[in-house]
Amino acid sequence: METAVQTSVLVIDDDPRFRETLSDAMELKSISVDGAGSAGQALQRLGAHRPSLILLDVQLPDVHGFELCRALKSDERFADIPVVLLSARFTEPADRAEGLMAGAEAYLSKSIGMESLWEEVRYLLDTGG
Repeated sequence: METAVQTSVLVIDDDPRFRETLSDAMELKSISVDGAGSAGQALQRLGAHRPSLILLDVQLPDVHGFELCRALKSDERFADIPVVLLSARFTEPADRAEGLMAGAEAYLSKSIGMESLWEEVRYLLDTGG
């Protein structure tokens, strides 16, 4: 008998309220959520559990989100996990281009509506990134 693998998302954002809001929204869609407030915490979480998708804030306290995205995409253990970059400050077309060149599958501006975010997450999960 096969065991169903639950879809999970790692939310990497230094704002605990934002992580909690995303967690609540994803859990309503039966998606398990883990959170990290920094790149260091994220790498610890990734060592313990492999998520289906990563939501990554561009502005982290320890490492720029673009840099973390590049590091994840260059690591064979994590390269195939879809990454969605989120930013309230870096919202210019050049920022989006840099984020996508860093390897992200999507780049969304905060504040994003939960329904729009869910559509992007669902699309990436359905298509495998």
